[in-house]
Amino acid sequence: MEGVANVFCRKNRVLLGELIKTDFKLRYQGSVLGYLWAILRPLLMFAILYVVFAKLLRLGDDIPHYPVYLLTGTVLWNFFTECTNLGIQSIVQRGDLIRKITFPKYIVVIAATSTAVINLLINLFVIIIFAFINGVTPSISWLLCFPLIIELYAFALGISFLLGAINVKFRDITSIWEVLIQALFYAVPIIYPISLVLDSGSYGLSAAKLILINPIAQVIQDVRYNLITTETVTTWELVDGPLKFLPLIIVIFTMIIALLFFRKRSKYFAEEV
Repeated sequence: MEGVANVFCRKNRVLLGELIKTDFKLRYQGSVLGYLWAILRPLLMFAILYVVFAKLLRLGDDIPHYPVYLLTGTVLWNFFTECTNLGIQSIVQRGDLIRKITFPKYIVVIAATSTAVINLLINLFVIIIFAFINGVTPSISWLLCFPLIIELYAFALGISFLLGAINVKFRDITSIWEVLIQALFYAVPIIYPISLVLDSGSYGLSAAKLILINPIAQVIQDVRYNLITTETVTTWELVDGPLKFLPLIIVIFTMIIALLFFRKRSKYFAEEV
């Protein structure tokens, strides 16, 4: 039995590896610039945001190394949105494979989201180059960014499992998520510093705490704190008591509920997709 289990696991790993390679190649197939879009897409978005909000509106004047600060937030946000968008569509797009072969369906979601992980790893090198150019001093705290990225990926993967399973039967979920993700962009301190919220009036402190219990905001601010400047306001600094652990609780709860729901619905994917 142990030998059968090992062979089964080996087959799953091989299938996962092949799907990851296929998804990554297909993503940029037919494109003139090809894999360069993995770097160009977040850089173009960063350039637009930097010109509008840093140069015209002067939002980042009081933040050290604001260009790197903004680029880091942009890259992590792009990673989250790309990961969830790919994950939600993954089961539907692999419908032919699911109908023909019996295998654990979670592999399809992990393979699809791995494309976003590869893009993120490429963009992390870009961030590091920008950091050196901008005069950011390297520190051992940079290593703390990796567990934070794993936390963000776990949250995106949980959402992908949950909404991906729902999307098999109710295809409107993709359009609904696109609207929600656009609204969520302005609820996360990517283009604006959290200090701007704190200084916004009598409700500024409460609003800032509400923003920072969002796992996406917590991860982005923590990465900025460890990578760029310790002047970054983080969840652990601003939120008091047990509530400061709420982002981690949300990630764990989302993953557990998503896995249970995905496992329950996966037996019907071949029929519904």
